[in-house]
Amino acid sequence: MSVCSVIPFYNEIKTLKAVVINSLNFVDTVVAVNDGSNDGSEKEIDNLEKVILINLKVNSGKGEALRNGFEKALALGFEKIITLDADLQHDPIFIPKIIDALENYDIVIGNRLNDLQGMPLQRIFSNKLTSFLLSLKTGQQIIDSQCGFRGYSSSSLKSVKTAYSGFEAESEILVDGAKKGFKIGFVEIPTKYDSRKSKMRPFKTIAGFLKVIINK
Repeated sequence: MSVCSVIPFYNEIKTLKAVVINSLNFVDTVVAVNDGSNDGSEKEIDNLEKVILINLKVNSGKGEALRNGFEKALALGFEKIITLDADLQHDPIFIPKIIDALENYDIVIGNRLNDLQGMPLQRIFSNKLTSFLLSLKTGQQIIDSQCGFRGYSSSSLKSVKTAYSGFEAESEILVDGAKKGFKIGFVEIPTKYDSRKSKMRPFKTIAGFLKVIINK
């Protein structure tokens, strides 16, 4: 099956190229979405083969960047779409594990919560809270709701619609996907967390997440 990786990025000039090149060892094409970077990140990959670069004019949020990447991947006919962050917190070496799991699930998420070493307490709290509430909302066991290292079948992304532009869009996908009967699964990946790099703010994320829970 044809596999594409969608990598949203914002000011990741130090790590973007390595993530893209390493991802190309496991996928056919990378769709990299520049979410309005102002550090020249996009210049690191604009001449790489098998890389499609989408440049958004302004920083619009991860949800908007993912939407643009998904639209391009689906338009090109890819059957499996892998998402990962551009800051090296997600090791592309685990892409095959997610691809394999997509044989049995429509949406696959990396689970980091079996080894929490290095993850700040506030991030653990926000993740466990949102995962618990999403499990109630979806009727499926959601283990690690905040991990952006994911795999999607093309059929799930063609059906699921999101309205939010920030990190909460990833929760929105799970709620809408579960409503439409898509199966959500998890694969274990190691925790690789650096609070200096992370653009996610736990309490802001929870606030956005609660909007999803209430409105979806």
